Amino acid sequence: MSRVCELTGKRAMTGNNVSHAMNKTKRKFSVNLFKKRFYVAEEDKWVTLKVSAAALKTINKIGITAAMKKAKANGLKF
Repeated sequence: MSRVCELTGKRAMTGNNVSHAMNKTKRKFSVNLFKKRFYVAEEDKWVTLKVSAAALKTINKIGITAAMKKAKANGLKF
């Protein structure tokens, strides 16, 4: 299963580990993901989503239904 946020679309980025001698080796920056259940009152059901910490803060601020509408407007499917 891929490590992608279902609401924001965030995914792992690549970069370099840089040593003191400026040697560079490839590394991966993982996304801070959580598997979380949300209750959607409009649909009267529980939804399990894999969301990033940033998406979790957005859900706390604007609500799950508004966040899901925003994700659909951006072309994300869940």
